Amino acid sequence: MKKTGLFVFILLLVSGINSQAIKTYNATRTLISPKIDGDTDEEPWDKLEWEGSFIQLEPHEGSEPSQQTLFKLIYDNDNIYVAIKCLETDPALINNRLSRRDEWEGDMAGVHFDSYHDKRTGFVFVVSASGVKNDCILNDETDSSDDSFDPVWYVKTKSRHDGWYAEFRIPLSQLRFSNNSDQVWGFNVVRSIYRNEEFSCWSPASKKNHGYVNQYGLLKGIQNIKPRKQIELAPFTVGKYESYEKEEGNPFADGSDISFDAGIDGKIGITNDIIMDFAINPDFGQVEADPSEINLSEFETYFQEKRPFFVEGKNITNFQLTMGDSPWSTDNLFYSRRIGRYPQLSPQLQDGEYSKIPQNTRILGAFKVSGKTKKGFSVGIIENLTNSTKALIDNNGTRRKEIVEPLTNYFITRVQKDFKKGNTLLGAMFTSTYRDLNDENKAYLPLSAITGGIDFTQYWKDKKYFISLMMAGSQISGTKESIRDLQLSSRRYFQRPDVEYFRYDPQKTSLSGTGGTLLIGKQVNDGLRYVANVTWRSPGFETNDVGFLREANNIFEFIWVGYIINKPFSVFRTVQFNSNQWSGLDFNGNLLFKGGNINTNLTFKKLWRLGFGINYEGNNIANTFLRGGPSMYVPGNWNYWFNIGSNPKKKLTATAGASINDGFKNYLNAVNYFANITYKPVNSFNLSMMPSFTTYDTELQYVDSYTYLNDDKYIFGNLDQKTFNLTIRVNYNITPDLSVQYYGSPFISSVLFNKFKNITDPKADDYFDRFHVYNSNEIFYERGVGYLIDESNDGIYDYSFSDPDFNFRQFRSNLVVRWEFIPGSTMFLAWSQSKTDFEESSTEFNFKENFKKLFKVTPHDIFLLKISYRIQAGKFI
Repeated sequence: MKKTGLFVFILLLVSGINSQAIKTYNATRTLISPKIDGDTDEEPWDKLEWEGSFIQLEPHEGSEPSQQTLFKLIYDNDNIYVAIKCLETDPALINNRLSRRDEWEGDMAGVHFDSYHDKRTGFVFVVSASGVKNDCILNDETDSSDDSFDPVWYVKTKSRHDGWYAEFRIPLSQLRFSNNSDQVWGFNVVRSIYRNEEFSCWSPASKKNHGYVNQYGLLKGIQNIKPRKQIELAPFTVGKYESYEKEEGNPFADGSDISFDAGIDGKIGITNDIIMDFAINPDFGQVEADPSEINLSEFETYFQEKRPFFVEGKNITNFQLTMGDSPWSTDNLFYSRRIGRYPQLSPQLQDGEYSKIPQNTRILGAFKVSGKTKKGFSVGIIENLTNSTKALIDNNGTRRKEIVEPLTNYFITRVQKDFKKGNTLLGAMFTSTYRDLNDENKAYLPLSAITGGIDFTQYWKDKKYFISLMMAGSQISGTKESIRDLQLSSRRYFQRPDVEYFRYDPQKTSLSGTGGTLLIGKQVNDGLRYVANVTWRSPGFETNDVGFLREANNIFEFIWVGYIINKPFSVFRTVQFNSNQWSGLDFNGNLLFKGGNINTNLTFKKLWRLGFGINYEGNNIANTFLRGGPSMYVPGNWNYWFNIGSNPKKKLTATAGASINDGFKNYLNAVNYFANITYKPVNSFNLSMMPSFTTYDTELQYVDSYTYLNDDKYIFGNLDQKTFNLTIRVNYNITPDLSVQYYGSPFISSVLFNKFKNITDPKADDYFDRFHVYNSNEIFYERGVGYLIDESNDGIYDYSFSDPDFNFRQFRSNLVVRWEFIPGSTMFLAWSQSKTDFEESSTEFNFKENFKKLFKVTPHDIFLLKISYRIQAGKFI
């Protein structure tokens, strides 16, 4: 028995050692550069043996793939060349989806390089069977990918009787590596089969471990190559024609405008590791419009960045203060939408005057330095200068200008250093905003804003466990008037009459505060996972000059526990269970809210999806509910949701779901229905429609505030809001380099109020004692004036407020033809259209009538032609 036990122990030990063995591929130098045409039978490929032995990661980790994959790799002084053979027992099953770059559709194969060999950063080059490029940078630390990485490389695919083949040429100028004579890189070759979501790789990986890059194999044998400084210039020219409704008497609205512009984008390699991107007079006219919305809350809406210059490499300047999907998760020291924003000030107009205000603050120049050194230093530096933006004002032919956004400089620096093979990370961030203010605008905007932060992360046990700390501070300086506005803003409401732990000071000329997060958890892709979080924002914390802050004066904690089963069993492919608990305090120790949820997400072997969950939000204290008034007790609610989706690999796919909010005391009833229907009749065409319909009924919607006889009145009403939104997307890809893309979105929202009330005792124990509903003897409606209140019942109106009912209708669309006529050089032909209609004193939601009125609105059309030509040069370091 002892011998048997020893034998089993030795067997397990050897098996464990073998399972940890790192695969190594030895590259071969070539003197003959292969022609990139997808043919791998010619020189120099015919002199090499094929490498194989791929292992599945999805769905059956550790199993042999259903189809065999082979590859070869060679190099010369300028390029890495890769040949991949994707064998297929039934070539008719190969999915040749034709899409735009980085859509990641169809059967695919490619290579991953960790040329830094830091086991954290992977450069990914993947091609679909139809020849569409997909590339990104993988980041093991954040478990994320950056699809904005668009290097210049070359690839061709070819279909054969036994499968499909791919041939790559990747210039060394597009990779970052050391100046060592003998290179050792992390390396993997991957393949995905679209029809069954199978993913296999040459170097085995496990979902039980955190990250993917740290599980790469090794690439050796590359010798005596020299890093190159990347130099790329892309001058561009833009022509634009606008057509809109003519406004009689307005000299700035004659019905059409024509403009021409030019600029230059570029990349310059400061070193092989560090790249400087720059844009002089950038233009983003081809970028898709933001979605329509109605925001009746006290908080600013967060919009995603879509401009290429700011999207590319955004991970390196990210300082997200809270992880997850809570309301605090958008808080960040850098929010690039602040740069080039719509002007913040408004011109002072007299009767009979007209103004022309630019839609965006003009960016004179933008510079970005980013990269990572061999010693583990990551750096991101952004310098932006926006021009002084002026409104042109006309008064019967006499014109003047007023500044609506001052000349502003934005500076952002982010550095991070990894130690102990990437298991310890230490970083810092600094931002500054400086405005060139004059006597006209210094009362409205701060002169300067500075934020800074440090972050520390420690991993252990193969990065399965971690602890992370982020701390940040802010300092805003300006005139008394500009700091007063920050104190009164919805982010803090220092004027609240019931607050004792801070006070509104109209004489202040600066504002400062701190924020941060402490995290500890376990992160794996299979089995038990958990995260515990504490995050805070002090009352004076402010980042909104170049960052994003939703609300200050909060201490928020949550504990999240999840369990994921990635090994298929029964009818399931993957199963995920999640649960959350959360609560929040203000800096006076008041318990503001508490809640929790449980949810489940299932993926079936037939690739159908099902998700459902229940959220509980307890009764809470809302410090911002009365918008500067005292805090108020607000009932909690239950939220129930589900979604179900069909196999996304089929020609016709659909997802549908609903979310229901049921408020305590019946104060809130909201339902959102949504769907996503996608049709792919042929490989080159894709049509998707995403309708949603929301009904939102609440007894507590803020309307207005008024002071009467030294008594503050907070007027609320019952809100009945119905919103319909439809997003349509059409993609037609003529070739991998020529595509047509359409986006259209009609949006209709009807907002009706009734049962107006005054909040009289916001912290009364009984919900119905917190307000007084105006009766028919106290409130009167007068068309064109609004609602008149006779609170004293003496026949004399004491105060009034406008009719808050309205209908909002909007249609936005973009049609973009994109042609990459040579690698890195593009032509955009774009047509943007918008229709907006606002109707006060609206009636009940009428779908047909609203659509009829929307499409009667005269459109605002923009036609744009943009041509960018890439000029490349390179030089040895």
